Amino acid sequence: MRHLRTTTHPELSSLEGNIFHRKAARGIILDGENILMLYTERYHDYSIPGGGIDTGEAIETGLLRELEEETGAQHIEVMSEFGLYEEFRPWYKEDFDIMHMESYCYLCNIHPELGETKLEAHEIQNGMTPVWINIHEAIRHNEHTIASSPKKGMSIERETYLLKLIVEELL
Repeated sequence: MRHLRTTTHPELSSLEGNIFHRKAARGIILDGENILMLYTERYHDYSIPGGGIDTGEAIETGLLRELEEETGAQHIEVMSEFGLYEEFRPWYKEDFDIMHMESYCYLCNIHPELGETKLEAHEIQNGMTPVWINIHEAIRHNEHTIASSPKKGMSIERETYLLKLIVEELL
């Protein structure tokens, strides 16, 4: 899979210490200029659906599971690889200092009608909702959040970068 970008969170002065490695899969689902996103009320941002790959789970299997859980997507077809976005960020648990996140992104097709989500408790608590949104509107919204919101999450820069790259390469 092609490497898209590597970022290091500004709070990290070095990559020394105990590193927690996390793999995630993300599904890019387009309908013209509309894209299926997750809106998270807590962070006031849009993100590409997907999430962590379980130990021993194949990346594409985890992608299908995450898309079903987070969006209610049905009849998911993985069309092609899009790329790998790698990031290093501070970690909040005692055992580790840094999280090394690898996000494997794929272009997918789904049945247009979404079924029931199976969100985790923290996702419900954060106000996560699947939505179809114009990709340019999602970029503008995330850029405004980056510039003005003190409650933005750590992933918004990744998400906005990916959205802009999707526009550049796929639309």
